[in-house]
Amino acid sequence: MPDNGAGQHPKENNNVDCQVCGQKLEYFSIGKKLACYHCGKKEIGNISCPNGHYICDECHGKDLYDTIRDYIITTPSQNSFEVAEILMGYNKVPMLGCENAWIAAGAFMASLKNQGSITVTNNQICEALNRTRKQAIGGYCGLTGVCGIAPAMGACFSVILGAACNKDRETATTMKVVGKIVNAISNQTGPCCCKNFVRTALSEAIKSAKEYLNVTLPSPDKTLICSHSIRHPHGCRKSKCPYFKMVATL
Repeated sequence: MPDNGAGQHPKENNNVDCQVCGQKLEYFSIGKKLACYHCGKKEIGNISCPNGHYICDECHGKDLYDTIRDYIITTPSQNSFEVAEILMGYNKVPMLGCENAWIAAGAFMASLKNQGSITVTNNQICEALNRTRKQAIGGYCGLTGVCGIAPAMGACFSVILGAACNKDRETATTMKVVGKIVNAISNQTGPCCCKNFVRTALSEAIKSAKEYLNVTLPSPDKTLICSHSIRHPHGCRKSKCPYFKMVATL
């Protein structure tokens, strides 16, 4: 299990706004040219704080990627929800952000690998995570209507099925899975919540694993309660979310 550097259980990261100064993030309907606070790269961005701090996707969560990957590769768990909850609770994983997409893809691949009905290698897990990094972009759930967690799950099925532009059934199946996940996530939106989206996507991916891969994976525990509600910078959906219980905010 990842820890906070002191060999203890992971603590939640309450830094839900600007990672530099803590100010509330601003979302722009029209992108602006911004310079990354960490690497200095200039690009068009849609999210920064009032002080102008902007972090590019390449730098966002850069120190977390290896931690998430290494845990995914070494965990013996067959339960993708168990894996995801542990990683989402790690102290450096933000409430919102595409680090959650890495967790969704990794947790699903780990469960497939450890369940053992089909062969899933560590190289395939890394490939799915690398593809996810390229297409999971912060804020694009609202900017384009595609949450990065959807292509994350698509990357998993694509790697397993061997999908590619010149393939037939493999690519069609992958697209169908992504379509189902986008639709399921859209019913849990308002505002967006990465923690909910991870659980929703995994639930749909498990159904698709049974349908397309003939693999049965553990379903979500009906007693699963979100422990992140109070951290949501845009306000938790509370009773609208199937994972919310009043005790979660105490």
